[in-house]
Amino acid sequence: MKKSTLIPLILLGYLAVMSYIGYGSYASGAYSALYYFGIIALTLLCIVLLHLFMKRREQKRKNQK
Repeated sequence: MKKSTLIPLILLGYLAVMSYIGYGSYASGAYSALYYFGIIALTLLCIVLLHLFMKRREQKRKNQK
């Protein structure tokens, strides 16, 4: 499995665990829906961008060889 796929998958798993842990605070009203889901959306965007940049870098290295 390529790094550009493996690392984002690991980060997605980490995000899922952290979202599950933080859900209790959201449900109790400590966090607003905008804050809770905004952080999740922002993190997902970062993971997708990381995947795209890593994939592009792998393709560039492959083409240079």
